[in-house]
Amino acid sequence: MNNRPIETARDPDLRLSYQALLRAAKRAREVALQTGTLIVISRNGVVEQLDPATEAMPLSVQAAVPPYLAKR
Repeated sequence: MNNRPIETARDPDLRLSYQALLRAAKRAREVALQTGTLIVISRNGVVEQLDPATEAMPLSVQAAVPPYLAKR
């Protein structure tokens, strides 16, 4: 596995993918708030449903591999 920061990637699409994910997450929160839909996230390997109207949304991307995706 490559441990270099994604910002140092040679591929411009890969370099900018983190910002794209953050924009997509922000837009998903906006749409969920407008439509009264819950947001489903995985936090520390636990799947959670959050109400965007009442709960603070996480603004970070999970770095660790959740247990259900770990190689066996």
